[in-house]
Amino acid sequence: MSVKLVVSDVDGTLVDKEKKLTPGTIAAVKRLQAAGVGFTIISARPRSGMMPIADALDLDVPMGAFNGGTIFRRDGSVTCQHRIPRAVVEGVFAFADGLAVDRWVFADDRWYASSLEGVHVEHERIASNQEPVLTQDFTGLYDRADKVTFVSDAPRVLSSLAGRIGLFAGQATIVQSQVYYLDVTALAANKGDGIALLAEAMGVPLADTCAIGDQHNDLPMFARAGLSIAMGQGPAEVRAKAKHVTAGNDEDGVARAIDGIILAGR
Repeated sequence: MSVKLVVSDVDGTLVDKEKKLTPGTIAAVKRLQAAGVGFTIISARPRSGMMPIADALDLDVPMGAFNGGTIFRRDGSVTCQHRIPRAVVEGVFAFADGLAVDRWVFADDRWYASSLEGVHVEHERIASNQEPVLTQDFTGLYDRADKVTFVSDAPRVLSSLAGRIGLFAGQATIVQSQVYYLDVTALAANKGDGIALLAEAMGVPLADTCAIGDQHNDLPMFARAGLSIAMGQGPAEVRAKAKHVTAGNDEDGVARAIDGIILAGR
């Protein structure tokens, strides 16, 4: 196939483990654009966390925050925004009550957190490009939450919680964006619908679109895109769902995919 648009995940994909764009990746994106192929990003990050990436790559195209729940441009304009129903937010918080998980809510372009400590808070400061607002009472945010994230380094805790809040699967998107993050977003805020909106906005058929990602929340866009590429360090079950596997994100995997798969096929 001849790829006309590449839609890339950010964390674990486009950026390295330090949450940075490497010179090699930046150069590869420029080569892709010079060849006439569109490029944009979709992420579980909020808009604030995507802006430094957009600035570094000079992206003046539609992008997808909150797994595609918010479609926006670098000038700040928003063309689509889906929030989680209040009843779902109330319900997932009730199921998490008493569990050893940190709680994050993204609302009104701010990040609210139950703790300011820990490595994941430090990483999220970089990923979201903002400081968290400390709170233990999230009830005032229930009716305008873009994303709820439960954070834990205990896989069984998150797995158990995911199973319990699976009750809301028909009303919200519930998926792990990282092994230690369990995300809840609006039902339409998933990367499958997100990549469809981005492709439509950029005038490219999904059949001519390539998706690159590394985690389970990228699988819906793998299923919709004409070409899918998984990162080498991603879980085996994610790699198995992609048509191609590239190197890891600490090995310029996106750059290698651009040069060795996408542009090589033109």
